[in-house]
Amino acid sequence: MIQTLRKLVTFDEFVAKYPDNTGKRYELHDGVIVEMPQPTGDHEEVVGFLAFEITRECIRLNLSYFIPKTVLVKPPENESAYSPDVLILNRPNLVNEPLWKKESTVSQAESIPLVIEVVSSNWRDDYLKKAADYEAVSIPEYWIVDYAALGGRRFIGNPKQPTVSLYTLIEGEYQVSQFQGGDRIISPLFPELNLTAEQIFQAGGYPA
Repeated sequence: MIQTLRKLVTFDEFVAKYPDNTGKRYELHDGVIVEMPQPTGDHEEVVGFLAFEITRECIRLNLSYFIPKTVLVKPPENESAYSPDVLILNRPNLVNEPLWKKESTVSQAESIPLVIEVVSSNWRDDYLKKAADYEAVSIPEYWIVDYAALGGRRFIGNPKQPTVSLYTLIEGEYQVSQFQGGDRIISPLFPELNLTAEQIFQAGGYPA
């Protein structure tokens, strides 16, 4: 379970403590510091696979993108800050980010072409809160990778199936496309990416 550590702090108070020297991972959810659970090995295999495949595509296309180890995404209208599982940054725009140099924090859509969250026990955050806040930042593309079919049935169907939900920003609102089994991931950001939902799920040891 996610453990709430302290309530009602500002973003500035949060980053004064972040990152913690114990190596634990925290996010700020509407002023509440939340300790993120230690991920499972399967979760990390999926994260690593996605980071590798996207990095390979960025190199192939000679894009000025990179995947940082630990960066916060701050929505503009609330006291929240998220540490995505996979975050693609557009290096040239980082000079315009006021919090980048000191606090490795980004808040502009021009800096964040893509965010990926790999679902764990706190799936409601990925499908509800983070989807709304990433939309508020106007991040062009957001993937929710639910390799273990943990999300609610209203999100991934009944019976529940492993699903990649790909949110694309269209006229300021997210529109979602979903991929299962042998479906090829159709990404506006990486239209030539040769990757299926099944390949992603199998990276975590799960059937499609």
